[in-house]
Amino acid sequence: MDDWLRRELQLIEEQGLTRKLRTFSTGNENEVVINGKQFLLFSSNNYLGLATDSRLKKKATEGILKYGTGAGGSRLTTGNFDIHDQLEAAIADFKKAEAAIVFSSGYLANIGVISSVMKTGDVIFSDAWNHASIIEGCRLSHAKTIVYEHADMVDLERKLRQSHGAGKKLIVTDGVFSMDGDIAPLPEIVELAKEYKAYIMIDDAHATGVLGNDGRGTADYYGLKDDIDFTVGTLSKALGAEGGFVATSSIAKNYLLSNARSFIFQTALSPSAIEAAREGISIVQNEPERRAQLLKNAQYLRLQLAQCGFEVRGGETAIISLIIGGSHEAMQFSEKLMEEGIFIPAIRPPTVPKGSSRLRITVMATHTIEQLNTAISKMKKIGREMGIVRVPGT
Repeated sequence: MDDWLRRELQLIEEQGLTRKLRTFSTGNENEVVINGKQFLLFSSNNYLGLATDSRLKKKATEGILKYGTGAGGSRLTTGNFDIHDQLEAAIADFKKAEAAIVFSSGYLANIGVISSVMKTGDVIFSDAWNHASIIEGCRLSHAKTIVYEHADMVDLERKLRQSHGAGKKLIVTDGVFSMDGDIAPLPEIVELAKEYKAYIMIDDAHATGVLGNDGRGTADYYGLKDDIDFTVGTLSKALGAEGGFVATSSIAKNYLLSNARSFIFQTALSPSAIEAAREGISIVQNEPERRAQLLKNAQYLRLQLAQCGFEVRGGETAIISLIIGGSHEAMQFSEKLMEEGIFIPAIRPPTVPKGSSRLRITVMATHTIEQLNTAISKMKKIGREMGIVRVPGT
């Protein structure tokens, strides 16, 4: 076995796709210590800085003191505490949904919804850039999966029109796409879903806490919260905690509770994660200035990098993709940034299409203007050295 694995790893290395762990000895602040060295961090999903907020730490500690460090079982056996119910009520209120159900991760939530709701004879229409957890959910469902071109509503309508059969139809899309940070064209999706009698599921992992009124997400951003059947989200990004959820109707919640295998057989979220998540939701709703600062920081960095001559993708969110191209070149750029004290990992195939390897930059509300300018200066310098950008007059 080891000989075969060694050959496979050699092939991976030759393609520039070797992956390594980086060890943090601090939390995801704007400045961190990795492998004993200090870096400015521009790769965390801790968008609002809540994962290291003292108030979430305090609530997490209180949860441990009252309930212990672990749930002790699945929600359907011994692991359902009163605070699980309270968290679900808070999520439902936050998302303006009838009900919510909590999973131990967003990955499990996506798998649980798709694999339990969609069956043989049904058809799923999935955006080509959807997250891996959505793809896995489609595979597990045994429904027919039709992939439409990324955010291409002409292609989606053509495929909806060509699809026949008596089974259910489900359109599933990320709300904010994790690699480019672009927002799904939800108004057009809703129109098509109504015309072709399809249900809609959105993965709001990168939109929750970032977009819409009070950070409620993509549907609220567009004013379409009443048109979505399943909104999946995570508690582990802007909300600063851990776990996933589905905001939906009361009857759909009851169905998932009895049918979603990734809910039935999961160990329940720990008390510390539950209490931190409840506090995170409260802060997001009561401190809109955090979200405003996050989006202001992202817009500034995006515009400055574009003016430097980089190919920059992304729109209004905290995710900025700086396109490099080749896997080896993206890795080299990332390594040079580390030498300069900036941590931005390279993203390579199969996570992104071949030839579009990139630096996936994520901004936090806690980044200062000085830190943003330092990152811009270092990226411009390396971009020129590598021949990726040419800056006029310099």
